[in-house]
This record gives sequence, structure tokens and C-alpha cells, in this order.
Amino acid sequence: MGQGEGSPARGARALLTVAALAVALAAADTYVVVLALTDMMAGVGVGIESLQRGTPIISGFLLGYIAVLPLIGRVSDLVDRRRILLWCLVIFVIGSAVTAVAVELPVMVGGRFLQGLGGGGLVPATLALVADLWPPGRRGMPLGVVGAVQEMGSVLGPLLGALVLAVTGWREIFWLNVVLGLLALVGVALIRPASSPPPSVTDGCPASHRASPMVAAGTGPTAGSHPPRRRARVLTATAYLLAVLAAALWTLALWAPEVLTTSIELGAPFVPLDPASGSRVATPVGVAAAVTTLLLGVVTLPRWLPLLLRADLLGAVLLAVALGSLVLTFSTANPETEVLGPWGVWLLPLGVLATVAFLLRQRLAAHPLIPSGVVRARVWPALGVSVLVGAAIVAVVVDVPLLSRLTQGTDETDAALVLVRFLVAVPVGALLGGWLLRRVGPALVAAPGLAVAAVSILAMARWDRASLDDLTVTTLALAGAGLGVGLAIAPVNDAALADAREDAHGTVSSLVVVARMVGMVVGLALLTAIGLRSFHTEVGRLADPTDSDALLDAAVVQVQTVLTGAGYAAALAAVLALALGFRAVGRDAREVRSADGAQV
Repeated sequence: MGQGEGSPARGARALLTVAALAVALAAADTYVVVLALTDMMAGVGVGIESLQRGTPIISGFLLGYIAVLPLIGRVSDLVDRRRILLWCLVIFVIGSAVTAVAVELPVMVGGRFLQGLGGGGLVPATLALVADLWPPGRRGMPLGVVGAVQEMGSVLGPLLGALVLAVTGWREIFWLNVVLGLLALVGVALIRPASSPPPSVTDGCPASHRASPMVAAGTGPTAGSHPPRRRARVLTATAYLLAVLAAALWTLALWAPEVLTTSIELGAPFVPLDPASGSRVATPVGVAAAVTTLLLGVVTLPRWLPLLLRADLLGAVLLAVALGSLVLTFSTANPETEVLGPWGVWLLPLGVLATVAFLLRQRLAAHPLIPSGVVRARVWPALGVSVLVGAAIVAVVVDVPLLSRLTQGTDETDAALVLVRFLVAVPVGALLGGWLLRRVGPALVAAPGLAVAAVSILAMARWDRASLDDLTVTTLALAGAGLGVGLAIAPVNDAALADAREDAHGTVSSLVVVARMVGMVVGLALLTAIGLRSFHTEVGRLADPTDSDALLDAAVVQVQTVLTGAGYAAALAAVLALALGFRAVGRDAREVRSADGAQV
């Protein structure tokens, strides 16, 4: 007997549970270094006096997270979403293992980049999976769950790091990631949900638009000029052999077991080519690992290159350069004292050129990265709301702890704890917003929620040097802001997916995530610039520029200015959210089915 038209596909909830836990793990990894950063820097020979050199440990993760999201989103529209989840988890696990064994800063940054690459791809793939497995009108709660677990990462990350550090060292944080990632990998591999309810749709898009994984990769029986089966089997076996050999060589190179490195007979492959550097990568065994990895790429290239070209690899590279330049320009800056990072003068022009080239590519390519007609109807306001919400969130996350450090003299850890009330309220709001979507339209959930967030953030903008001492006032404002922001998460995704083409759920999901990340990066930069200007204006009015109390008041004004801008951003997002639609998604279809049932 078939499933009800309003029910999710069989096995959908189990797969969503595993995928959501994987998203939570990746999201937690964004914040897990908050407490462990100084220990991690010491582990790769960077002292606390060179804190700026540790910035790439964070920005490397962000770069991997955001730069390839559009490509992953597009590829997930061309092959089975589960396959994308599996590969993203594999990359995340590898990145976690590399970070865990790193004793050099470049290796650690590379590991963090891989973690971001795999973790970032999980989000749009999971959101698109919801669109595949739940019919319109039934996606609110599962989308709320995904949004909630993603936001819970900001709470779980520091807590997880603190718990592990209380028992052991920072490397065990990432070994725990490996274990949990492998468990999620097994879960996704074992759970195979039934086809989604719409009979004409397979894996989230019409069969006429979506190729099977083998055909998409150019190796299936209808792929045209494919190699004979025997040659294909040989290539597959060779790829597996090279993958195992590369894994073994990289393990030896990065782990460098003492029993081998100190051996007269076996230690030669571990001697650095440049003794002054002491690098474990620049050794004979490291070079062998790199060569084996390169050979693996050459062997597997015929399998994946057709798929990547079909997804518009060139357009993805151009967009990655543009987004990467943006991330590195602003994420490497100290938001308390500067707007642009040290490379901004060079990266911003590069990003502008890449953006222009990407837009030309979009117009000229036969099959661009973002297909024509994908960004339409309510997708536009969904992207706009995501940008503004990202700006509002990051201002609260950065400047409330800053105010705590300025006015209460707390260290970074205690200052971050002030945010817990906000960070806990966001996933609660996300779940509530998903539940409400079963009854009302996205606009009726997102707009009031963002209005509450705007009022709460503007109330924070009035905080002075003594405000954080009032637990009731600060709790109401922080919880109100978090709850309001959370309420908008599921409606934004629901409206965007409802109006997206069925063969572009992954692309649209990735764009929504990218929009929010861009809002966070650019919003923080713009609000910081305005805040710093107000600070310097206040300092210029001082009769005695050395008066510490007066300088503190000027710094508080800077925080107030940034939070005021964030409140206005949330208010504008509330107005824009009215365009998400007042009618519940899928309501028309449900009414038609109800009418048909009544006639019968």
C-alpha cells in the first residue's frame, strides 16, 4: 500500500536524523576552537605572542565552508543527495584526522579547510533532502530541525571543547570528530529511504532533468563513449588501491611514529628535505604521499570531470575566488580595531574581478552554475532576509561579549558565556518556527519573529556600562533576539524551496546558506566600520584623550552603534520577510485533495 500524499517518504525521518546530527557536528566544529585555539597554536609551534598567525586556523575553516557551497549545491542536484552526504562526511573525517595529527601550521590549516569543505556541503544537501522527501506544506518541522541543530553548534562547540579539554588535550577534540563522523557515515550509507511522494520526481527533480550518478559521471551504459567494462573495473580497482596507499603514506608522513623516525634502517624516508624546516610533509614519505594522491586524481578524473563540467566547474571556481576573497579579507581582520584584514588591499580587487567574470559566465555559458530561472519568486526575498539576518546575528555574537570584556573585565571565555541565552534561544525559535509553518504562511512566522529580534537588539544598543549587571534585562533582550532570529530560519528555507525548480533544490539551499554567510562577513565589516568611526568621533571630543574612563565610554558607544545597525538590519529583514508569503506552503494542494476527497 502506498504512502499518504501528505506523508514523508519511508525512512525519511531516520535519514534526516542522521544527516541533522552530522550537520550539528559540523556546525559545532565552527566554534570548537574557541577555547582550544591557544593550545592548538602551541601544538604547531605558534606562541600566544603571535596570535595573528593563528587566524588562518579559523579563516581556513570558513573558507572551505563557504567557497565551494554553490558547486556542492549544484552537484547535489545532478546526483543522489545521499552520495553527496557520504562524500562530505568522508572529507570532514579526513580533515578532522589531519587536524588532530598536525604539528605544523600549514597542515593544521589544510585540515581545517577540509573540515569546512565537508561540513559546509552537509547543510545544503540536507536542506535539499528535506525538499525531496517531504511534500510542500510538510517541510516546516524538518526544516526547523535542520536549522535548530545548525544553530546548536554555536552552543555545543565550545561546550564540547571545554569537556574534552577538561579531561585530555585538544587533539582528542578532533579524534572525537573522526569517530562521530564515521558513525554518521555508516548511518547515511545504511539508511535508504523510499522514493519521495511526488510520483514524477526522483531524488528531488524530474527524471528528465536528473541523470543517474553513473551517467552523470560519464561511466554509465548511456554515457556515450565510455570505456569497456573490463577497463572500467581495472580503473576502479586501481583507484581503490591508490586511495588505500595514499591514506597509508599520509598517515605515516603526518603521524611520523617514533619507532620508525628514530630507526637507522627505516628512518631515511622521514628525514626532512630541508632540515631547517623540520616539516613532516617535505620528506620522502610525504612526497610519495603527494604523488600517490596526484595519481589517484588522474585515475579518477575521467569519472568525475564530466559531472563537474556539467555543474559548471569554471563558474564555480570564479565564484569560489570571489567568495574566498571576501571571507579572507574580512575574517582575518580584528573586528574591534579594523575593518579589512592585512590582505584586503589585494584580495578585494581580485574578488571584484572574479565576480564580474562569474556574472559574464552566467550569461554566456550554456549550462551555468546557477541555471536560468532558479532564483525566482520568493527565492529573492529569502536571500535578502538571509543576508540581513546574518549581519544581525554576527553583530550580537561579536559585540555583546566585547561589551562584557569592556565593562566587566571578564576574559574571553566568561564573556562568551554571556551569549548562551541568545545561542540557546535561536534553536528553540527554529523548532517553533518549523512547527508554526504547518498552520500559517512563512511571512506570518518570519516577519513577527524578526520584529521581536529587532526590538530586542535595539534594546541592547541602549546598554551602558552597568547594564550587564541586570540579569533580568539582559536575559529578556538576548533571549528575545535569539528566539526572533530562530523563528525566521525555517520560513526562509521553506519559501525558497517551495518556489525553487524541482531540479534545483540543492542549488537554492546552498545560495541561502551562502547569503547568510556573506551577510555575516560583510555585515560585520560594515557595522565595525561605522562603530569605529563613532569611537574615533567620541575620542576626538575628549578634553583629555588619556582619560581611561572616557575612553571606556567611547568604546561602549562603538558597541552601541554596531548593535543599533544590527537592530535596523533585523527590522529591514522583518519588512522584507513579508514577501515570503502569507499562505501556508502547500495549502492550495491540500485544499484540492480535501475537495476531491469530499466529492468521492
